[in-house]
Amino acid sequence: MTHDQITIMFFALALLLGVARLLGELARHFQQPAVLGEILAGILLGPTILGTISPGLLETLFPQQGTNAQVLHGITTLCVVLFLMVAGMEVDLSTIFRLHRPALLIGMCGVVGPFFVGFALGHWFPRSMGMEAGANHLAFSMFLGVALAISALPVIAKTLIDLRLFRTDLGMVVIAVAIFHDIVGWVLFAIVIALMNADSSRLVYGITTTIGLTFLYIGVMLTVGRWLIDRLLPWIQANTSWPAGILGFSTALALLGAATTEAIGIHAIFGAFIVGVAIGDSRHLQQRTRNTIEHFISAVFAPIFFASIGLKVNFVHHFDLPLVLLVIAIACAVQALGSALGAMWAGFPRRQSWAIGFALNARGAMEIVLATLALQHGIIGERLFVALVVMALFTSIIAGPLMQKVIRRKTAVRFRKFLSAQGFVAQLKAATAPEAIGELAAVASRITGVPADDLAAAVLERERIMSTALPGGLAVPHARIEGLARPVVVVGMSENGIPFDAPDGEAARLVLMVLASPLHSQQHLELLADIATTFQDPVTTARASAAVSMTHFLAVVNTAEESTGHAPAPRVKAGHAASPPQPRA
Repeated sequence: MTHDQITIMFFALALLLGVARLLGELARHFQQPAVLGEILAGILLGPTILGTISPGLLETLFPQQGTNAQVLHGITTLCVVLFLMVAGMEVDLSTIFRLHRPALLIGMCGVVGPFFVGFALGHWFPRSMGMEAGANHLAFSMFLGVALAISALPVIAKTLIDLRLFRTDLGMVVIAVAIFHDIVGWVLFAIVIALMNADSSRLVYGITTTIGLTFLYIGVMLTVGRWLIDRLLPWIQANTSWPAGILGFSTALALLGAATTEAIGIHAIFGAFIVGVAIGDSRHLQQRTRNTIEHFISAVFAPIFFASIGLKVNFVHHFDLPLVLLVIAIACAVQALGSALGAMWAGFPRRQSWAIGFALNARGAMEIVLATLALQHGIIGERLFVALVVMALFTSIIAGPLMQKVIRRKTAVRFRKFLSAQGFVAQLKAATAPEAIGELAAVASRITGVPADDLAAAVLERERIMSTALPGGLAVPHARIEGLARPVVVVGMSENGIPFDAPDGEAARLVLMVLASPLHSQQHLELLADIATTFQDPVTTARASAAVSMTHFLAVVNTAEESTGHAPAPRVKAGHAASPPQPRA
């Protein structure tokens, strides 16, 4: 590469990652999957927007041919390989074994039915379903079956956590079925890739040999390989620096697996996925190590890959509304209906069965990865690719609301949604609890319009009944105020601490005043519970009490959410988490 090519490469990657992260965070702010914003970044920087405004600049930054194009392709391939390693680590084989009957019944209905519907549609109506001229007919039919059958485990886990169903019996069954979908789907797609590469001059000796080697690789990695990894992990974690040792080992093993399956004649991502399953299933892999690997990949590599999707296709030019609507309708019908019928067969009540069906209907990032690979291998064209990406995003967005509606479960209340910059006091002047309440009441008065004396009196009356202090230097004075349109949370810090009669005798360095209408009593209780959960670790309370601005405070809260399970859990394990102390209402 020349000096200019290297300069452009780094500038293009910086732009791609920066915009993807920015729009991904914006999507999360509006309670949407981050992948939605990341793909939108690629659409903005790709032929859809930038290519329309300035084709020359697009060709300079993201050329379709030449050295820089090859480098970007190599980087995005590495990104998706590492992303699939993390996806594999989500898979907990023991969950399927524990819940084998309902998981297999629902899983078979959710895989077999959609797969054969997709295969039949691709076989009998290839042109209507978007097959391009010259594409392998059998590979296209099989791909369409896989595309309708697969689910998105990370999206499903996030939806269950948001609805507080993650550790319920229903949640465990949904996760077990999603794991089953992932494994079966990727094995089937590996066969599709083998069909496409059967005539390749690489290390492929015909489709039968390729499929045989694929199943041999799966068998070895999930038996002998999994056993060896389980024995090696304790030694690695004990004798290497953390997290560098385990990160290096996991990444190297994933790349080795990727090279193996690429040599066999199927895509490299399948090898990394199976390696991820083998690593993630080890009982010696600590949760914080799992989180570190997941965060490392999700923060850098995944956004680059998903943003690169928008660089491949003009989403406006290739947007075929009838095809998009047809794909969405078929995808939702076969997956939701198939899984719901399977759940009813397994003995679940009607409402829970439909909730399972709607949850498993989420395709998310897995569908987008499949569509991208199919486009690269010439199995599908741009029209169907755009339709599948839209379908994946649409099914991920509607999964939570549909589940919430059918089981009548409300969305979890988060106290951070009721914070505002004007409700933050960096340094309280108060030395006593009543003074602190009065000081925060004056701030709340400017937000609510209710006289400060009235707010302070209501909170003090509640405080006299029983202290609202929690262990670790946190106090949560609160009251129910008539006429408030929505709850208000005001935050105050005290460097020296304010005595609030805490159970451990520690002075409060962090004070959160919660005000809500009597009409919102349930929401009030959930706000208090959310605060207690977020600050159950004294270290989090100490960090939050040192915040100098609302932005700094929210950064601490976000970190705490990742560690307490408010954010998407990277791994599914049966059991129940211990409940933190709760403020009394």
